[in-house]
Amino acid sequence: MQAGRVIKQTIQGVWMGWEQVFELFSRLRSHYAGEFGICKLFVTKYHGKSIQCEDGTWIIDGDWIGELHLDNRQILDMLQSNEANRVALRVARLARSAMKQICAEMQRNPKLSQVKALQGITLLHRGITHGLGFETHRVEQGAFRTLTTSYLRLLLTVFHPSNRKRINGHTDKLIPMKLVMTRASLFRQFGTETTALA
Repeated sequence: MQAGRVIKQTIQGVWMGWEQVFELFSRLRSHYAGEFGICKLFVTKYHGKSIQCEDGTWIIDGDWIGELHLDNRQILDMLQSNEANRVALRVARLARSAMKQICAEMQRNPKLSQVKALQGITLLHRGITHGLGFETHRVEQGAFRTLTTSYLRLLLTVFHPSNRKRINGHTDKLIPMKLVMTRASLFRQFGTETTALA
């Protein structure tokens, strides 16, 4: 039991080290980087197939987008002393708060004036999209989707080993999806009446 706990902590420590390296790389390649509670925002240019959003907005190659990443360090800390279901609810509340902060920043910061939409990739889209206003789009088949699927499934296992059962039994459901929220949708969902009309 003790050995298993040590192995688990070692794996998580190595993983968080890798996450720090990835975050540094993300900051270096970003036009803007910011932290908003449990979410991190990196503004980069979109590369890929054009996306038509539900409100009619098109995201095309070369457009500025805000990449959203959850702060996995905070999630790991929460999992140390709470049940997974309770953590999921708390993450949802924190994500809503983060979206309000991001919306306010996008409304007042000139550096973000060209950001057309927010985007994130996750396996847990069913829980995250509920009530937040994101729309989902399939990640295109190919090497990127294969690598992303493997990475995110491993991330679930590293952060909460009991998820191995869910991964082994429901691999067909654990497919990465692209979460997208256009600028206009963000302002409608999380902006104040005053700034939304400005």
